[in-house]
Amino acid sequence: MYKTNISYLLLIVFLIVSCNRKTTPSAQTSNFPEKLSVIAFGSCNKQNKPQPLWEAIIQNKPDLWIWLGDNIYADTEDMNLMRQKYEMQLEHTDYKKLLNTCQVIGTWDDHDYGENDGGKDFLKKEESKEHILNFLHVAQDAEVRKRPGIYQSYTIGKSPRQVKIILLDTRSFKDDIERKKEIGYIPDENAEILGNAQWQWLEKELSNNAADLTIIANGTQFLPEEHKYEKWANFPTERNRFINLLDETQSKNVFLLSGDRHFGEISSLTTPNNKIPIYEVTSSGMTHSYASLKDEPNQHRVGNFTGQLNFGLMLIEWDSPVPNVHLQLRGENNAIREDVQVELN
Repeated sequence: MYKTNISYLLLIVFLIVSCNRKTTPSAQTSNFPEKLSVIAFGSCNKQNKPQPLWEAIIQNKPDLWIWLGDNIYADTEDMNLMRQKYEMQLEHTDYKKLLNTCQVIGTWDDHDYGENDGGKDFLKKEESKEHILNFLHVAQDAEVRKRPGIYQSYTIGKSPRQVKIILLDTRSFKDDIERKKEIGYIPDENAEILGNAQWQWLEKELSNNAADLTIIANGTQFLPEEHKYEKWANFPTERNRFINLLDETQSKNVFLLSGDRHFGEISSLTTPNNKIPIYEVTSSGMTHSYASLKDEPNQHRVGNFTGQLNFGLMLIEWDSPVPNVHLQLRGENNAIREDVQVELN
């Protein structure tokens, strides 16, 4: 009788705990929809400022949200403070609505990494990594938790509508390069941005890629070359290697996503050998932007530049007579700030 009562009590406790356990979204591919048609993304989001774009983002009914870095502004080696800032963002009313609407994945840039323009020498990068992966609800047994850095990939759906998403880490392995006040960063042919292990991983991901559409996302602009701020062009050997890798592996329908710049633009570059057009959407910022900046030189820009608050959208029309994707930048009240339509191969 005594053993029976103990077993009964344990069962009750288990049921109570199970019913009250806080559930959180999980970024596992089994939880994604079978077809990604609406992908939303953005960056530069200060957790303690008004966040007016979530309502418009949710209005578009995204299948997926991708953070492109500066998801919060931590800028600290105090990991308890960083955790509190992530918790503040997780408790934001409208962001919680998004979490109940779609899956969320992402990578980091410098401010959520913990150090402005930070790189491989940031002392708290391992602790910071745990905080962002927890923020993104990445499973405890995920491969990304077992290696340095936060680069990872997701393959979603089935052919002929399969999407591969590659999230790069341009902080954990980045070399510091010289910066002069008036002219900005000095490009360095010998400097690295990804590191050997991440390059090997990326080459494998692209070499074995049978997806119908591939998205490669990070916090740093890939294609623009003229400006003096952080960009892949500050690491010319790495940038050339990246473009050549896209050329050699010939993944179908490659689109690049980036943030960081506090404005939005769409760029395009054609690979040297196979003449494959590669498009990049830069989307930022979500809570603050360079509204006073009306333009910036960019030989690769397609369409217009916007200094207003913005988020990005990829609207994939798989079933159109000619399958295509709309690359969009949108703002408050869902206003379209830019729309570039690209036919899919």
